[in-house]
Amino acid sequence: MVIDIETLEDRYIDSCRRHDVFPNSSILSSLFKAEVKKSNHELCSLEILIDDLKDADIAPLFDLCMNFDASEIEAVDVRNESSCVLNGEYALSLMRAINQKLRVVHLQDPSFGKDFLRDISQRGLACQVLTLRCSRFRKLNFMGEFMHIHTLNLDFSSSLTSFQEDCFNCMPNLMRLSMCDTRITNLWTTVAALSKLPSLIELRFQYWQYCNDAVTSFISSSDPNFNAEDPLRNFYSFDEEVINHDVQSMVEDSSDDSEVDFTSRHHKYWLSDVFPGWSSEVPRQNENEDGEESLQAAFTDSNADVSMKYMSRHASPICYEKHYREFMIASLPNLKNLDNMPIRKIDKERATGIFSQYFEYLPYKWKHKESVVSILQKREIKSVHNKVQSSKHRLSYPSGKSQYFYSRSLSAAKLGSSTWPILHPLSFVGCELDKGFHPRQFEYHPSDSSLMVFGTLDGEVVVINHETEHIVSYIPSLGAMNSVLGLCWLKKYPSKLIAGSDNGSLKLYDIYHIPRKVTGLHGNFGCVTFDEFDQLTSVHVNSMDELFLASGYSRNVALYDINSGKRLQVFTDMHRGHINVVKFANHSPSIFATSSFDHDVKMWDLRQKPIHPCFTVSSSRGNVMVCFSPDDEYILASAVDNEVRQYLAVDGRLHLVFDIAPTESSQNYTRSYYMNGRDYIISGSCDEHIRICCAQTGRRLRDISLEGRNLGSSVFVQSLRGDPFRDFNMSVLAAYMRPGSKSKIVKINLLASSDHANKDDSDDLRPCPFHSMGG
Repeated sequence: MVIDIETLEDRYIDSCRRHDVFPNSSILSSLFKAEVKKSNHELCSLEILIDDLKDADIAPLFDLCMNFDASEIEAVDVRNESSCVLNGEYALSLMRAINQKLRVVHLQDPSFGKDFLRDISQRGLACQVLTLRCSRFRKLNFMGEFMHIHTLNLDFSSSLTSFQEDCFNCMPNLMRLSMCDTRITNLWTTVAALSKLPSLIELRFQYWQYCNDAVTSFISSSDPNFNAEDPLRNFYSFDEEVINHDVQSMVEDSSDDSEVDFTSRHHKYWLSDVFPGWSSEVPRQNENEDGEESLQAAFTDSNADVSMKYMSRHASPICYEKHYREFMIASLPNLKNLDNMPIRKIDKERATGIFSQYFEYLPYKWKHKESVVSILQKREIKSVHNKVQSSKHRLSYPSGKSQYFYSRSLSAAKLGSSTWPILHPLSFVGCELDKGFHPRQFEYHPSDSSLMVFGTLDGEVVVINHETEHIVSYIPSLGAMNSVLGLCWLKKYPSKLIAGSDNGSLKLYDIYHIPRKVTGLHGNFGCVTFDEFDQLTSVHVNSMDELFLASGYSRNVALYDINSGKRLQVFTDMHRGHINVVKFANHSPSIFATSSFDHDVKMWDLRQKPIHPCFTVSSSRGNVMVCFSPDDEYILASAVDNEVRQYLAVDGRLHLVFDIAPTESSQNYTRSYYMNGRDYIISGSCDEHIRICCAQTGRRLRDISLEGRNLGSSVFVQSLRGDPFRDFNMSVLAAYMRPGSKSKIVKINLLASSDHANKDDSDDLRPCPFHSMGG
């Protein structure tokens, strides 16, 4: 027999008497409203506002919940809209006691702590709609049962930056997801997580409000069409009735315009800017060539003279990524609506074209993912086949394929299955002093794959085995405090390196004559000291290990002879501004390049007495970096705010402009280097990801985000290098802004997934700005 609402109320009051508590007026009011809905033939739903509950109210409320399954109540909504006094464990027990009739759960931020959120994540909820507005979680990781959920709203979760790879595996029926005003930035990891949602059709990282030149209108809770039970529907619905209502209200009455709150973050991106070819003018109602009614055509003829435009509100940082919309549409083919804009057939076609033009799905132009086992089997079959052929006709490699075919195939397979790369901050073993290092610059060894040298903000030079994380040699700071900004190994004498500090100090060390352990002793250890170069930022040795150059906060470059230990010459006024980096070519001992904040990069030849450059190329902003490709065919120039260009080294002709969106920040110092020989480049800068782009096409392969527990501060890549011995491996020097923090060297392996390693490795990685120069 079905229990009616009146009987439920009687049983609730009875339970209150037994537990010696007064009936909660909010619960009685909700039961009355449910009765009214039933009499009006509406959905008989009960709303429980936990803000109005105290711990003493829970016992009789549990008793009431036990009757819900057999009652007239069809759905129960649990809401928390402000701080409350109810114990978090009681709130969780209440939601689970409601069980299958739990429909909407709406939870605000400050009320409950981490344990409450962890319990929801790990055990799940039976609700259909879940709204979590919380600043307490950084990396989303749902693991419990959420089998009934179809709508998830995480808007204004201001600390949310990323996802665990399998965080949505437990939500097979999720259709609508909103994450406006979060801190999510990475296109690749976001798509990889969302692709686990087979039912997802509506996604939002921002919403586009429509407005005209005179007034602005957006859907709000005051709108009669606003659906409080399904909050995402208000922004995803584009039916003609809702649109016409809002347009008509704009035309007829703009008296409330002054009350619209524009204090939250929003940006004026007009529709024609985001969707080229879409006019901001509202056309007469018609159908497009696919038979679909266009968005603008949803407006009636009476409003056709209103100049409609669209403005982005509450956008998460991912929305500012170049070609964001096309990337999401191409990568999530089941989506029907993105950022409350419908996805039409023409949008999908355009997205496919944009994706193929600006992005690489897999490295080396691989079109489809393939397993490592499959590639190894093909190689083994080919090897066996070659052995049975006569030596005269034997092929070393598959027909028409280079000697790198299998190694590149393996790289493509591994990278394709590793969206979340391993990020491992180096720690150092062998320190006898109770201190930590503050790295400021580092370099891989050119011939020993296990060695790396780094210089510190305290003037120390440390050689480590980065595979075992053991210190090989330690050189303490000598004299006044200084920072090591320039480091360069010699190639023919692999135990020797040049180190330069910002106080002008220049020394050559032989690591075979340096103690392996950190001690408090200060000594010269047989080093060679060169004449100082004041305010040094960069040093580099030529290919013959005969000469090296130094540059810094001046317009001059100094040339030194390594064998004699003497400074041979100072080339003056080579630029109009200070010269941040100087680099010799990798194979030509007399050719070098300079990059300056005067916007110029210049190529020089010592054989021509560098009074006039071989050529000059210019950027629109100051140049932070320049380097040669490993074969010296190209030079790569990086200017402030993501202006990265590749030139032919022979004559300075522009070869490629990398399509990296600027941030419009003059402090966004950008550094770029080659990786995998000259196949790819890596580029890192302030407040952004590390980007990996193809050096031949410019297409973006992947972005890497440095993340950690320390929020409220930005990424600043002080230095980065591709591993010269391991494809798709690199190291990044990332600094922290917060007081007392230390910069870290982070090793990144794109061919291995962090989800198959220790997931805590990257937990402390939220690097932040440290604005000193150098490469």
